[in-house]
Amino acid sequence: MDEIEHFFDCPYCGESVSMLIDSSVQEQEYIEDCEVCCRPIEVHYRVKDGSFESFNASRTDF
Repeated sequence: MDEIEHFFDCPYCGESVSMLIDSSVQEQEYIEDCEVCCRPIEVHYRVKDGSFESFNASRTDF
């Protein structure tokens, strides 16, 4: 499994957080809690040839 460490700002608290992205999965969407404020973040990303095509971290609707 090839992993990419990706840093982004939490859409709630604004703190910089990181996550490991499995680059062998071309597209994924899931919910992960912020490691700082513990609120749920909706993560959606697309990877092509081991690099990000897109990455989005947004507030959830619940």
